[in-house]
Parts: sequence; C-alpha cells; structure tokens
Amino acid sequence: MAKMTIRGGDLDLVEYEFSAFPPGENINTLGYEKDYLLEISENPVTVRVPARIHLTVLDMNRFAPNRPGGGGFGFALQLYSTATVECIPSGIEINYTRVPMILHLVAVLQKVTGYTGGFCITVVDHERKHVGLGSTGSVLTAVAHAMNAALGSPLTTEQLRLLVGYNYVEETATGEVVPGFETGVGPAAVTYGGMAVLGDELTLVCRHTFAKNKNVFIIIPPVEADAAGESEFNVLMNRARNLDYRDRELKAYMVLMDLIPALIHDDLRRAGDVIWEIEFRGSKRAEVEHNSFIIYQYMSQLREAGFEFVAMSSVGPTIAVITESSRAEVEAVLKPLGIEIALETQVDNEGIKIL
Repeated sequence: MAKMTIRGGDLDLVEYEFSAFPPGENINTLGYEKDYLLEISENPVTVRVPARIHLTVLDMNRFAPNRPGGGGFGFALQLYSTATVECIPSGIEINYTRVPMILHLVAVLQKVTGYTGGFCITVVDHERKHVGLGSTGSVLTAVAHAMNAALGSPLTTEQLRLLVGYNYVEETATGEVVPGFETGVGPAAVTYGGMAVLGDELTLVCRHTFAKNKNVFIIIPPVEADAAGESEFNVLMNRARNLDYRDRELKAYMVLMDLIPALIHDDLRRAGDVIWEIEFRGSKRAEVEHNSFIIYQYMSQLREAGFEFVAMSSVGPTIAVITESSRAEVEAVLKPLGIEIALETQVDNEGIKIL
C-alpha cells in the first residue's frame, strides 16, 4: 500500500503507511468480550437506519486512520438503509456489494459475543455513495444492530456504536481492508436520531431533537473533486489539519456556547448562523474548497435568500438546506444557478429501528 504524507505545520510532518489486512484481523474488542448468554433468533431480523449529514470535525489533529476521534457534529436524515440478518448453522453469506467491510464487522461481533455459528446478511443501502450522506457508517451500524438483535441483544446500543467506530474500515481493490477515518458522528446520529455532538474518542457530548417538522432539501452539485480514497486523505490530513491548529478553539467555543443552546431552545436560525460561520473555519474550509469555490457561491445565494440553515456535508459536495420555506421557494433560488433539489426529506429524530 502507498505511504501518505501528513503535514500539520512546518515542524509537523509524518508518513502514514496504509497497511491492508484481511477482514477479521486487527480487531479492537474494547474489552467487551465475555461469556454472553445468547438467544439465537429463529427468524430473520431487519434493521432500518437513517442517513446522516456530517457538518464538521472539530479538530483534525485528534483524528487519523488508526485513531477514531476529532469530535464534531451532525444530524440524521430520513433517507434509509436496511440490513436483514439471519442466523445459520455455519458460514457467512453476504448479499451486498461491499463484502470485505461486512466480513470484518461480522468477525468483530463474533469475537466479542463468542458466537460460533454463521450469518446470512442482506443489505439495501440508499445508493448515494461518496457524496456526504454517510452510506458506509449507516450500513455498518445497521448490520451491527441486526446481528446483535439476532443473537438476543447481548450488547448495548453504546457498545455497538463504539465497536463500529473503533473497527471502522474501508475496502481495497484486492478484497482486503484498511483503517478508515471515523469521528463517530455518523453512527451516533443515525443510532439516536436528531443532532449529535461528539468530543474526542467518540464521546457523545449531546444528542437533541433537531429541526422537527422542518423541510430538508438535499442538493448534490456536479463537481469534479474526488471525495474518497487518496484525494479525501489529502484534504483531511494536510490542509484541513493545518487550518484546525488555528481555529479548533474557536469552533469548540461556538459549539458549547452557541450550537448546543440553539438545539436546546429549538432555534434553527441560530444553529444555522453557527454552522455558516464554521463553513469558513478550520478543516471545514478545506473540505468546501476541495470542491471548488463554486460551493461557497451556491451556499451564499441560499443564505442571502433567507433560508435558515445551509451547510455542506462532510467532504461534500452535498449541501443541506433546512427551512420552513417551501420547495418552490428553494427551487426559485436554485434555478438561476443551474442546480436542482436531489431529495426532499426531513430530519430523523428517532434513529435506528428494528422493524
């Protein structure tokens, strides 16, 4: 695998070598393994999980492929993936395109719970990959909960959230896996619903209902930037990291003193003001600029039109608009820009569900 250079500043330069390994190796059990009393379900278990909008990382310097963390916040979206799991005598059958990452998660759950049987796993995702909606994290969370429920729910929701985060991987072209980037925002948001605010080491600081009954419009502008793989690494681990040295204290202050109070008081416009300021700060600025300054132009037009909450998700290019305004009012602003609404939905404030 390639060596990637991480630069946080003039005196901060390290090389990180992506060492691929077969699914099932390098498992982090977090000390949860013990002799659980398993109650194997005779019937398949189906779990539904929402998508997510990841609004920002708080500090990229506390975050690396082999270290989950960095803090951040984001919210769950009424756009769903499902995982159906059936316990079988032996073997692993996976009906999904991304087999290696599922195999790795299966190995994690088997090692922690002591289950020696097999699984038949079927996944249906929301089919919008690498545009900032968190398909990977949502799928892994759904599969983890479905496997756990099929075994009689020996693990708690919090244990599952942390196991997913500390064993997060991405696939390689050869069928192996490598450690992936994980702040924990996605699994927390899709597990509990609403807005989730996290500190370092996947610590859930705040979860609160967000933008209930408000309209959410998802816009996916056409851009040429790559939002995955080596390109994503270069954005997150170089310029973004350098910018967070400068702005991380300000971002953390704004979250504690403005964003969380806005959530508590159900003040969508105040929350929107906070995230708009953060769009120009630290690592979020690097993520937006990675997609070219046209993203700022689009978002600025939407803000100037008066819509309460406008933000880009993750490394983009997805833009989320949350407002009391109608679809027609949003489309009137988008039409002169040559872009359109990809999805109209709402915030999911309930989180993961066993169907």
